[in-house]
Amino acid sequence: MAGFDDPGVYFSDSFFSDDRSDGQQTRSGFQKKFKEFIKTFMDHQNCFCYRDQLKHHYNTKRYWLEVDLQDLASFDSQLATKLTNVPSDFLPLFEDAAKEAADELTQPRPIGEEKVQEIQIMLKSTTNPVQIRQLKSDHMAHLVKVPGIVINASAIRAKATHITIQCRNCKNFQSNIPIRPGLEGYVLPRKCSTEQTGQVKCSVDPYFIVPDKCKCVDFQTLKLQEAPDAVPNGELPRHLQLYCDRYLTEFVVPGNRVTVVGIYSIRKGVSNKSTRQTRDNKATVGIRKPYLRVVGIEIDSDGLGRSSLETLRPEEQEEMRQLAGRPDVYDIIAKSIAPSIYGGLDIKKALSCLLFGGSRKRLPDGLTRRGDINVLLLGDPGTAKSQLLKFVEKVSPIGVYTSGKGSSAAGLTASVLRDPSTRGFIVEGGAMVLADGGVVCIDEFDKMREDDRVAIHEAMEQQTISLAKAGITTTLNSRCSVLAAANSVFGRWDDIKGEANIDFMPTILSRFDMIFIIKDEHDFTKDTRLAKHVMKVHLNAVTEEETEGELSLSFLKKFIAFCKVQCGPRLSEAAADKLKNQYVMMRSEARQHEREISKKSSIPITVRQLEAIVRIAESLAKMSLAPFALESHIDEALRLFKVSTLDAAMSGSLSGAEGFTSAFDQEEVRKIERQLKTRFPIGSYVSEQRILQDFVKQNYSEKAIKTVLQTLIKRGELQHRFQRKVLLRIR
Repeated sequence: MAGFDDPGVYFSDSFFSDDRSDGQQTRSGFQKKFKEFIKTFMDHQNCFCYRDQLKHHYNTKRYWLEVDLQDLASFDSQLATKLTNVPSDFLPLFEDAAKEAADELTQPRPIGEEKVQEIQIMLKSTTNPVQIRQLKSDHMAHLVKVPGIVINASAIRAKATHITIQCRNCKNFQSNIPIRPGLEGYVLPRKCSTEQTGQVKCSVDPYFIVPDKCKCVDFQTLKLQEAPDAVPNGELPRHLQLYCDRYLTEFVVPGNRVTVVGIYSIRKGVSNKSTRQTRDNKATVGIRKPYLRVVGIEIDSDGLGRSSLETLRPEEQEEMRQLAGRPDVYDIIAKSIAPSIYGGLDIKKALSCLLFGGSRKRLPDGLTRRGDINVLLLGDPGTAKSQLLKFVEKVSPIGVYTSGKGSSAAGLTASVLRDPSTRGFIVEGGAMVLADGGVVCIDEFDKMREDDRVAIHEAMEQQTISLAKAGITTTLNSRCSVLAAANSVFGRWDDIKGEANIDFMPTILSRFDMIFIIKDEHDFTKDTRLAKHVMKVHLNAVTEEETEGELSLSFLKKFIAFCKVQCGPRLSEAAADKLKNQYVMMRSEARQHEREISKKSSIPITVRQLEAIVRIAESLAKMSLAPFALESHIDEALRLFKVSTLDAAMSGSLSGAEGFTSAFDQEEVRKIERQLKTRFPIGSYVSEQRILQDFVKQNYSEKAIKTVLQTLIKRGELQHRFQRKVLLRIR
């Protein structure tokens, strides 16, 4: 591990100068004002909030004080302005004032603790944040507020605040040399300061640092990345290095969405290469690398939850409560999901449940039960699966969109990288870590490699990502919903193939709460209505349902965040009793179906599916801000589960509806289909009676032959031609 005297941390930086233009008397006056603020400021409840906070923290050995800049501005606007514009000079005054106030407030202290501890000031602000790409040279050396996602964190190292140096020749010491905070260093004197008679003159560069006599603090560097919704289309997200010290170290972990208050600073770039780069650096004198010296961190633990509520006006909150109180709020939200896409009402209702989610539960034994709902859309191409994913990404308070073919296991979960400056290993979060508290949309889910799909098993059920690589053993949070879209094995869904269309392991399928099989069926009435809708969208750029019952994208996004923070419903006793009976019936029906087809279903009905129904019911209650999920919510949750996962689990070969349930009958149907396609050339006209006679002679049942013909006609591979008798055109 690199120490505090590592050359990557200690270097000279002549760009900054120690500004003392205010004068000693004026600076002491500002310090007295800071002290007066801590001891006398009263909040709206007439409490001495900062005095009580400082005393409580000091007695519990937490030597820090969190101050709101808005409170400081209301006490003395000049103090707040100075602290915002020249924080490097006035923040040390504030900390010295806090130390003096702590000395007075904590008297008498226990024996052995007479020396008062240093107090760290942490700042927070209610001003509008500045995006990383908006930081310019005008912000240099000012306080700024920046939002983003922490994607990696370094190990904790030591940073000296005061150093002691010693001359190699005369052994003379120089003590308590102050070091400016942040990623700035100190240049050692080139000559010894002592001139002793009768001794040989000290050589050039005689000093070295004495580590045992230096005062140090802990520090850590973080990497902050722009939030995905703040990145313009077609551009890469930008990053900013953060410097945290003392009690701000280990405050956040990769994946946390944070709002950081810090001093926008610059440092000299350190070259690790040979003299060629050193020569190149001479041509770039005055160019520095920016970083943020953190003085306050606010973690957004609920995505856009609690922090977004502060920006909501009271009338907006009242409007949302009125919407939640309407009996048809469920239908209104479902109609507002991708209104430009025709049909698919049950799928849109399922996506509404996914966006709101159930209630996360922490059990007495320390285990947790996820509240996020996972949905899989499986079926034919051209059925708007990708468009639904794109819409969910936009409307979710936190949304990350990725494609299965372009994603690896490390890109979805987390990766271990080597830090270029320290050469140590660091953890960098992937898509599911960045989507913590929101939704991750994975398109082309079937195109992923099997190893990559296995990597997200833990993230989907336990909602954590465990790493044990390169000596790093850690666990990251991935509390997000997964919305995946995939095609069947044969490109299009083949009814005669049954479960062979699904190329997923039961281990991954059981983690999806709802699985929809979307078929592109040929229906004249439906196709006509769909064509009219598509033409209207393209001609008028509006939808048929846009006039009433729809919510705007921005309002729906705020409403989802509002409900997720305000409400955490639970099941009522009557609803739980009803669900228990229904689950037992579903399990018995699934066992009966497996006995009939002499094969286990690839989509099992297990306790995970029971918990899925509970989550769906809780999400329905959350839409109406109800504290409990009632029997009506259970009925709708069961209906959604039956039209999705249960129908997919029961979709065996010919689904048993036409009398073909055994494995022998299914194999006979497959043989007839293969022979029919190989015996007759494309475009030929063949009598149906002739086909029946030929296959009956081969000892195939007439019922199986007719079933194959009806199935092929439904799929459009055979066409009727009515002449003197019914003919089939093989194509």
